[in-house]
Amino acid sequence: MKAAQIFSYGAPDVLTVTEVERPEPGPGQVLVAVAASSVNGHDALVRSGAAKVISGRRFPIGVGLDFAGFVAATGPDVDSVRAGDPVWGTVHPREKHAIAGAAEFVVVAADRVGPVPVGLSALQAAALLVPGITALAALRGATHMEAGERVLVRGAAGGVGTAAVQLAHAFGGRVTALARARHTAALTDLGAECVLDYRQTAAEETGLFDVIVDTVGTDLARYRRRLTKSGRMVTVGLSGPAIAAIAASTVFGSRRIRTFSANPRAAQLTELAEQVASGAVAPVIDGVYSLNDVASAHHAFDKGGALGRQMVQIAGSDATGQ
Repeated sequence: MKAAQIFSYGAPDVLTVTEVERPEPGPGQVLVAVAASSVNGHDALVRSGAAKVISGRRFPIGVGLDFAGFVAATGPDVDSVRAGDPVWGTVHPREKHAIAGAAEFVVVAADRVGPVPVGLSALQAAALLVPGITALAALRGATHMEAGERVLVRGAAGGVGTAAVQLAHAFGGRVTALARARHTAALTDLGAECVLDYRQTAAEETGLFDVIVDTVGTDLARYRRRLTKSGRMVTVGLSGPAIAAIAASTVFGSRRIRTFSANPRAAQLTELAEQVASGAVAPVIDGVYSLNDVASAHHAFDKGGALGRQMVQIAGSDATGQ
């Protein structure tokens, strides 16, 4: 089977598609035939070496946090899914993987997969999984957003940003999106009441907000000052300066900058699937690349400025295994 791996850290060109032995599921595990994966910030961190505290220095290392496809086989003691079931899921983000989601097959614990939402192809499911889970956790878990509140989504054109705009709108929020001007129409269609060009709008010019969802990870202290007295802010764009800003903000109590690490299991996948079924959120895809062209997908991710996700299609996106 083929798998995208790195044998050294660096720019996207270090990615190599290699022939490896197909893994076999052990007790409590499932083997998934992967139809699609996406490029996440986690993948870029692993590839570049910025996450080597997790991935270490022993190669090869697989890339691809998420995946969608169908169950090819199950190990002993698995009764939650059966061979042929269409599923989506993630590898564990805090573990090193020689084979991860950007591969023809991947083995994960059975509780790390769930049924693909009805109406989504595998390609669409893989595009939505991590952004949707992250946006849900930011709005429901970290900030407890309520209907009628003013919500600022910073980095609104990215994967998490587009999901956050949709979900905040669906939950009754009055959404302002910070993104490139060329994405104004698309973000308005997704539910933003106002779209501001981040290159032309200073933080101090954005207004005041009850909830701020940041996906960028810079200038956090300036944006925290845009919170109302009862406002809450969460960032999913972590860096050295971001961590320092988060630590410094703890003196502000409820108006501190929150963060979290999304690590979805079956329950979170089910919750996101319910939001898909209700029409609250849908995937947004920018580019689709073959597994052999995975480096180009990473180049597009690193370049930024796109609307939605960069995808790696590994098999027919509507494959179900049945």
